[in-house]
Amino acid sequence: MTATATPDLEEILDVDADIEPAPPWITLVWNDPVNLMTYVTFVFQTYFGYSRSKAEKLMMDVHVEGRAVVSHGSREEMERDAEALQGYGLWATFQKDD
Repeated sequence: MTATATPDLEEILDVDADIEPAPPWITLVWNDPVNLMTYVTFVFQTYFGYSRSKAEKLMMDVHVEGRAVVSHGSREEMERDAEALQGYGLWATFQKDD
């Protein structure tokens, strides 16, 4: 029977220190000529559970700046959010956060 060496805690921590975390991703909502501002606010409140004031601020960012970052997270989460927002009729995309 052969004995196997078990790495000590320092070796494990050194290996983990070399692993970079996955880059964060964002979901963007873009301004469009179709949806009313009240509807965009409603979608942000309904889908994300944002307060009315936060949803209105994000909606105004979309309206004035042309886009707004509405969520942050893993690639899978942001893909899900973008698809859900598209299901509401909003122009939404996701990308790596720079």
